[in-house]
Amino acid sequence: MRYFCYVKILFVANRMPYPPYRGDKLKIYNLATELSANHELHLITIAENQEDLDSISALQKPLFTSIQYVYRPKWRSALSAALGLFSKRPIQVSYFRSKAFAQKLKQLLDDHDFDAIHVQHLRMAQYFEEGAPSNAILDLPDAFSLYWKRRELAAKNPLDKAFRSLEFSRLAQYEKWMLPKFPQSLVCSAEDRDYLINAGITNVDVLPNGVNLKSFSPQGSDAIIKNRILFTGNMDYAPNVDAVQYFVNDIFPLILEKHPDSRFVIAGQRPVKAVLDLVSDRIEVTGFIENLASEYAKANVVVSPLRIGAGTQNKVLEALAMNQAVVCSKVGFLGLGLKSGEGILMGDTAQEFATHVVSILQSDELRKNLGETGGLHVRKTFAWSGISKQLLTYFEKITA
Repeated sequence: MRYFCYVKILFVANRMPYPPYRGDKLKIYNLATELSANHELHLITIAENQEDLDSISALQKPLFTSIQYVYRPKWRSALSAALGLFSKRPIQVSYFRSKAFAQKLKQLLDDHDFDAIHVQHLRMAQYFEEGAPSNAILDLPDAFSLYWKRRELAAKNPLDKAFRSLEFSRLAQYEKWMLPKFPQSLVCSAEDRDYLINAGITNVDVLPNGVNLKSFSPQGSDAIIKNRILFTGNMDYAPNVDAVQYFVNDIFPLILEKHPDSRFVIAGQRPVKAVLDLVSDRIEVTGFIENLASEYAKANVVVSPLRIGAGTQNKVLEALAMNQAVVCSKVGFLGLGLKSGEGILMGDTAQEFATHVVSILQSDELRKNLGETGGLHVRKTFAWSGISKQLLTYFEKITA
């Protein structure tokens, strides 16, 4: 195939993709890691703080031949988002709206002849509102309006619900306007693709999230701490905060009734006060964990009780890749390609979720069988090496 030969690719990213501790950074970093061995990669992005500036040296060759960026502190983006309330664009898009970035991107495209252009997120699609090049792909982490629809449904405060409803409406309209401007749009799960197709958007297909199999691989059961229930994620991220509050308030008490020795560990950077307030003699908040694989290895069961979100969840892929037993909610489950009971357990209610967790805590055989089945599937389906080749195939398709 043509695009398995040497090509020059531009990545248009909404954030500096390092350190790779969050979803939007993880995908670009791992795609670049795989593709840089045989292709010439260039990056243009937004730097928000000193950590982003310090990351440039880690991203330079052998990953990126050149890195262009616009320095834009978060206060300026917040001001842009506030002004965006008076426009028809989604607030998420207005947050990343920058004349300086638009000018730098235009200059880059004028000066270079790229074989392929990878545009990350709906937030960066705005720089192609006049039309995308014929060799550009818009790669979405999920159907963003579906994500915000679920945020609207979960809102309890009337003002918060009204804001989320407004943002959902704007995002749904913006997706219908922008996605057809690209020859190809991608989302990370069949659920998100089908949602967008049902909304009338036809040029959308699937490029899954992946997992780094060098970092997350089976480590055996020797490290497992009995009765240890683990949740991982960035703990200033609203869906993760909602998930652990839901687990602690609605699910964990049901688990303790049947299995009183259980302990719940929340592992992830930047825990907000609402998360820290959950700490008790049975609940631990670790803060930042440098080696997340070691935390997964200690878990008796990994949980993902998300009520808000879309796409597939990195926490689930990482745990499964390590042969860990996982119980998850419906959010993100459909993108895994597994059936509940075959490699993973899915709990749609608090009682069902709690019952599944208890069943794993009480059966080493069930834990082992789930982990081995789910792990084999994830390592075969979600390795970044295969996903990077899928991306190249999509580029070949649109330029054929």
